[in-house]
Amino acid sequence: MAIFIDSSDPKEIQELYGWGVLSGVTTNPLIIAREAPDADLGERIREVLKVSWGDVSVELTTETEKEQLEEALAYHTWDRERICIKVPMSEHGLRVVHALTKKGIKTNVTCMMAMNQAYLAALAGATYVSIFSGRVKDLGYDVRPVISSTRTILEREGLPAKIIVGSMRSMFDVNEALEAGAHIPTITPPLLRKMVHHPRTESTIAEFNNAWRNRGSKK
Repeated sequence: MAIFIDSSDPKEIQELYGWGVLSGVTTNPLIIAREAPDADLGERIREVLKVSWGDVSVELTTETEKEQLEEALAYHTWDRERICIKVPMSEHGLRVVHALTKKGIKTNVTCMMAMNQAYLAALAGATYVSIFSGRVKDLGYDVRPVISSTRTILEREGLPAKIIVGSMRSMFDVNEALEAGAHIPTITPPLLRKMVHHPRTESTIAEFNNAWRNRGSKK
């Protein structure tokens, strides 16, 4: 099991990596457009690489197979060990994944909503297969069977791809993903911070601390 942070903010990533619970970073064009609309992508990702460890997923933004392969190879030069190319799921996306896999380049096939998609991506050689929890739920479906059936078939077929579950909107989404068999939930910083807290935990700590501070006061 592992947790990835879904962010492109170097300052926040560095702070949260200090907790010792993270082992990778995922980004996407929407995140970067929101967090740093005027940033140079290469500079932004290099800053993220400096303050983190583990794989850093960078998503392709071009649309044709040729363009995506060229874009992927350019991103790969930023860090040949850690950059993971995030490939949107499609017919030519599978060809891109297969070509990159033959070159030894890590891939994360993204925007998937169903087990059959994840299975195809794993067969093509994907390092990670990303299922979007919140967006599956938007369609009116329970995401847990999607995750669990994907985990079952990957293990049955001996495919090495790891399941990332993203598009998390609550702590319950994280819990569901882990219980259903996700290898890696990828979580936004606000949601990761919420996972730390529980009202009963905080009241219990306060009770203990108050008891210690007031020891002997009744003598």
